[in-house]
Amino acid sequence: MPLVTRNIEPRHLCRQSLPNTIKSELECVTNITLANIIRQLGSLSKYAEDVFGELFVQASSFAERVNTLGERVDKLQVKVTQLDPKEEEVSLQAITSRKAFHSNFIQDQKLFIRVSLPQPIQETYLTCSQPPPLNNLSCYREDGKEALKFYTDPSYFFDLWKEKMLQDTKDIMKEKRKHKVGHESMKHAYTCTATPQNTNQNSRVNMCKHLCKHLHRLSECVRETAHTKELTEILDAYCGRKKYIYKI
Repeated sequence: MPLVTRNIEPRHLCRQSLPNTIKSELECVTNITLANIIRQLGSLSKYAEDVFGELFVQASSFAERVNTLGERVDKLQVKVTQLDPKEEEVSLQAITSRKAFHSNFIQDQKLFIRVSLPQPIQETYLTCSQPPPLNNLSCYREDGKEALKFYTDPSYFFDLWKEKMLQDTKDIMKEKRKHKVGHESMKHAYTCTATPQNTNQNSRVNMCKHLCKHLHRLSECVRETAHTKELTEILDAYCGRKKYIYKI
């Protein structure tokens, strides 16, 4: 729902009842209309002064920040011009030991409080009627809740936002836990599956070494044609089957 900051009064110029003693109704309505127009102009000039006053405050704050930034830039420019890389040698350790830059800019806080209300909103708030004294019925409630909050609750939207933020935080923590558990299970599965692969790889390496050893002995026996019996034993040992007979 839009909130009207400045409401120019009177809203209606000619909507007014006329007394019965008026002889010229047209003249009376004209005078009433002109008077209401003058009142509207007065209200408009008042709010115009308020608007320009707020613009002046914001422009002054912006100009102050620009002046501060200009002074910092001038100081930095002087320091840069005074540095001479040929004369001054800065070690890497000195650069890394320096503290990082931290801004001393203070963020605005407590923006939506009673003191920070603009003057037109404050005037509109003062014209509102007070809520009924329903707090007098709170002592008769068994749930311990305030009776006035069922009629009006200024903290309703804040509490709703707080619950949503807490629920989002819980959801994020649950998602992180699931991701962590899944990562650990994948890591455990990878460790379990990697062990047999390493074992098979080691057995293959040992088999290759054993095969190379037997092939080396085979090549030596081939050079000596007289050792046919030894060659047959080597081939039987390599194949692992004694029922075959190799003849050379």
